[in-house]
Amino acid sequence: MKETQNNKNSKIKLKDAISIGIGGMVGGGIFAVLGLAVSLSKGGTPLAFLFAGIIALVTSYSYVNLSKKYPDRGGTVRFVNEGFGKTIFSGGINNLLWISYIIMLSLYASAFGSYAPNLFKLTGNGIDFHIYASAIVIIATAINYYSIKIVGKIESFAVIIKLIILISFVIIGIYGLFGNPNLSQLSVSSWEAPLNLLTGGMVIFVAYEGFELIANAAPDIENPEINIPKAYYYSVIFVIILYVVIAAVTIGSLPFKEIASAQDYVLAEAAKPMLGKIGFTIITVAALLSTFSAINASLYGGSRVSYEIAEDDELPHQLTGQLWNQPIGLFITAATTLIVTNLLNLKTISTAGSVGFLLIFAVVNYTGFKLSSEIKGNKVIPFIGFILCSAALLVLIVQQYTSNKSGVIIALSIIAICFIIELIYKKVKMKKK
Repeated sequence: MKETQNNKNSKIKLKDAISIGIGGMVGGGIFAVLGLAVSLSKGGTPLAFLFAGIIALVTSYSYVNLSKKYPDRGGTVRFVNEGFGKTIFSGGINNLLWISYIIMLSLYASAFGSYAPNLFKLTGNGIDFHIYASAIVIIATAINYYSIKIVGKIESFAVIIKLIILISFVIIGIYGLFGNPNLSQLSVSSWEAPLNLLTGGMVIFVAYEGFELIANAAPDIENPEINIPKAYYYSVIFVIILYVVIAAVTIGSLPFKEIASAQDYVLAEAAKPMLGKIGFTIITVAALLSTFSAINASLYGGSRVSYEIAEDDELPHQLTGQLWNQPIGLFITAATTLIVTNLLNLKTISTAGSVGFLLIFAVVNYTGFKLSSEIKGNKVIPFIGFILCSAALLVLIVQQYTSNKSGVIIALSIIAICFIIELIYKKVKMKKK
């Protein structure tokens, strides 16, 4: 009886499951990529966020049905293996998921490194970015090694604080738009061409990828048949609305020239016309708190992904071993994050992350379509999701190749390396047999 009560108490309630989804999406993404989105889509940025959100929402349908049928802490890794077996293809996609976590970590660290010098300059030049971005990854890694419980507490606290600040920003911002001359920037005449709007939405697609973390919590969600769908849909819809309104408030508050000059910390700059230096400082603190909590949670998530892939024998089994008190993947994830953060610029990191997750979500949608009868789901919606993700991926690669060739080459190289590593591992393993 006591054991049953303990199991019941350990279950994740609906509001906590929704918090996981919202916390995963509103991590550091919006702080990191908003300026980049405006540079690509101009006045049509809210529409770009809506495009990306619709793809995330359609994809969440596949995640809902797969999470209910295959509740597993491996989440996406388990879904891909169910759809394609433990093959070179599934292994390559799962490897890409791990690398995509590292890219997301680099995005968050870059955002932290861009916002932090606005509060306290160290050298007064570009070195500050590298110092802050590297230091926060090292600190978060130390916390992960010290106690996973602290990671959870930081995330729970940060979700509440950052939502309060962002919602306050939205409410005050909407009020401040009345009579603001920059409001005209939202008119259709200030929008980029439709294809550029779509590209803008896809480059910042990484701001939505965090809803997939709900899949990892699926085995522990209370009343899963009812609460799993609600957790996915409520969190994604809430974040779509939040992002669209934040984008609109930002564009209506600042001239495009000022947005461009403050691209890496534009959300803080957008708070200035409403609340002055205090507003700038509050949003900067929110950005630092959000990116720090996102790095904490993603380091843990990345180490778990590498552990699950190795446990499924798609990477060497040594990755299930521990270094100190955590999976060895935690150290590898952190070390690789430091390298990526300090070598690549924000646009390249964002492009690589979006390419990776669009491909992963296309595969998950196809899995939802392929297994529709087994998971008792509609065939049409996952197929639409597969087409949308595939088309968006193609548009992103083609459009970015002209303006960000190095970013596209790096993104495609990462995908190729993930599959080459899996091919080599499988061949070596076969020879040993």
